Amino acid sequence: MRIVVFIIASFFVATVFGQDSIVLKKDPRLDVLSAKQAQINKRTSLVTSSGMIKGFRLQVVSTTNRDVALRTKADLLSRYPEHKAYLLFQSPYFKVRFGNFLKREDAEKMRKLLNKQYLQGVFVVEDGIDYILKDDEEL
Repeated sequence: MRIVVFIIASFFVATVFGQDSIVLKKDPRLDVLSAKQAQINKRTSLVTSSGMIKGFRLQVVSTTNRDVALRTKADLLSRYPEHKAYLLFQSPYFKVRFGNFLKREDAEKMRKLLNKQYLQGVFVVEDGIDYILKDDEEL
């Protein structure tokens, strides 16, 4: 008899608790806040620890001869004045890197063009680039 009463009581409790519902109202400002935070997260993922934007450059030459590197840089600047060329020293090599590209596709287009002039090979490398993000710019 106790078992029957226990089963009936548990069934009654289960049906009472099963009828409760929760209504959750969300403040619409949360959607605006989460969209802004998503944009901030996307922008900060593009910034390096030194404050530069993550992008791509072309490595035109890597040599131990400083004069060759300087001539290559001067040649690049004379042929393509709209782009920048950078001379890096990573012991024992002098490296000449060229351009500031946000997208790899843009760097690849320029690499194909430079490969015709620099037969030793031009490579796309990830690097911090000189670029200023605009507030309304889509990435």
